[in-house]
Amino acid sequence: MSDGLSSSPPIGVLLMAYGGPESISEIPGYLADIRDGRSTTPAVLEEITRNYIAIGGRSPIAALTRRQADGVDRALNSDATHPTFRIYVGMRHWSPWIEDTIGAMSEDGIERAVSMVLAPHFSGMSIARYQAKIVDGLAMYRAAIDFAHVDSYHTAPGLIDALAERVLAGIARWPEDERDSVHVIFSAHSLPERIVRAGDPYDAQVHETAQLVADHSGLPRERWSWSYQSAGRSPEKWLGPTYPEHLAELASRGVRNIVSVPVGFVSDHVEILYDIDIDAQRIAGTFGMRLERPPSLNDDPRFVRQLADVIADRAAAAGWT
Repeated sequence: MSDGLSSSPPIGVLLMAYGGPESISEIPGYLADIRDGRSTTPAVLEEITRNYIAIGGRSPIAALTRRQADGVDRALNSDATHPTFRIYVGMRHWSPWIEDTIGAMSEDGIERAVSMVLAPHFSGMSIARYQAKIVDGLAMYRAAIDFAHVDSYHTAPGLIDALAERVLAGIARWPEDERDSVHVIFSAHSLPERIVRAGDPYDAQVHETAQLVADHSGLPRERWSWSYQSAGRSPEKWLGPTYPEHLAELASRGVRNIVSVPVGFVSDHVEILYDIDIDAQRIAGTFGMRLERPPSLNDDPRFVRQLADVIADRAAAAGWT
């Protein structure tokens, strides 16, 4: 005889990411979704299109998120014939949209679910907006799913370990006798400065992650620094220093060897493949700098295992396991 828990529907897991166009033809629709009805000027459309052409004409984020989801599934469900968790993927700004994924979860009979955004740091301008999409999806499909949210996981040991491994791998690209000259820049996506005044935890969390990774890597304080990247296009002031500003400042101090480790991103997409690998690389070249970026976390087994552990802990805290 099975007990009540084992006969219950699996616990849903909704993994969410930003989304991105799968082809050049999808870019206008993608930008329209991001801008929520505000028009996109031809100049902006042309610039964004050029950026995507430079990274291969499409965003890899959907495929990478699916790989991360598959890894989480394997880590959570050792018995594939009777899974405790059922994994779903939803995107904030492109297909599969979060709202539609909620509909699919409801059709599958999911009654309880853990939500996790594949970004480690909480902000009312990021994570909270994903969670609002869940509310919209529940209303749209008249679904009755009890959600337990993972708000952040920015100090999770597996995250810190995997990022520290990237730091050391990046430094190891220089000959041993030159490694003490290598400077590490940690970064995350910029947000408007007003979030700090409003008490948003994002700025504190991204800096805490950077400090933990530096400590775990054995980096002395003078060999690492912080920069924000990929700021939006609104006229208000965004958190800085910007990556170009910071490269210029480091160059003025005689720094010539840079390892870039974006701690606010867990997979490759345009903010990494263009903003760092192409644009920042070009700027570094103008200062005579060598800039190296080790691989993103993507579906790194240690990182994916950590995601699964955070999800399992959240389900346990909700009293579901």
